[in-house]
Amino acid sequence: MRLRTLPVSVAGVLTAVGMAMAAGKFRWLTAVICLLFAVLAQIASNFGNEYFDFRDGLDKKGRVGPRRGVTEGDITPRGMLFATIATLAVASLLGLTLIIWGGWWLVAAGVAIVLGALAYSAGPYPLSRHGWGEVAVVLFFGVAPVTLTYYLQTGGCTWQVWLASIAMGLLGANVLVVNNYRDMEEDRAVGKKTLAVRFGERFATGLYITDGIIAWPLLNVAWHDYDWPSDLSIFVVLGTAMLYNQLKRTTGRALNPYLGKTSMLMFATSLIILGYGIAVYFF
Repeated sequence: MRLRTLPVSVAGVLTAVGMAMAAGKFRWLTAVICLLFAVLAQIASNFGNEYFDFRDGLDKKGRVGPRRGVTEGDITPRGMLFATIATLAVASLLGLTLIIWGGWWLVAAGVAIVLGALAYSAGPYPLSRHGWGEVAVVLFFGVAPVTLTYYLQTGGCTWQVWLASIAMGLLGANVLVVNNYRDMEEDRAVGKKTLAVRFGERFATGLYITDGIIAWPLLNVAWHDYDWPSDLSIFVVLGTAMLYNQLKRTTGRALNPYLGKTSMLMFATSLIILGYGIAVYFF
């Protein structure tokens, strides 16, 4: 499941709920369903990544990154494929219940998310192997969960929400930046053309700090109409800068904890937004 990165899917939903509450609207049941759907979709994507990377010979025993269950023999390929399909099925069933509040067009959005979870590692053009992984994260862990959850809370969407969704997506993309930075040599050896492989180490670390710097003003602008205390969002750029300085001095397996630290930075940002929304909504 790759538990240390699951806060990424949670953060998008919490951000949307916080913004909806700041706008005076909140539906707890749709929020819970959106949260469960987002987490299950990420787990399914992680399962699929393990299965398809093993099937295509991209994961090796003793890899630098966290242990891969299929590669190390902890679970059979067939078992992992079944887990991927079953998790996607449960997520889809949950997603279908949201039609009650959002209408039938949500089926198309759900199909796009499911296909995106698979297209990350599978299909004729796996996104993770051609340098599009970070873009996929911005879309499916930022834009999609924030805008769709907000819509299901309020019945609409604003340009401020769109800006916040991009900001959160950039923070989520940094988790993948760390992952690909760590795996750069292994990926190059098996032909994976991630952004780190294509453009090198300095580009990867530079992208990490750039994502945080861009996310900071986006969040400030997004919250302008909510009387958001602008100094709070500086937490984003300061946290990113601190992790960036540590990343530059770290290599190999020592980078693994930074997956969790980066995802927790995104999660903490969403908690700040949620906390402010709760304060406005109730007080």
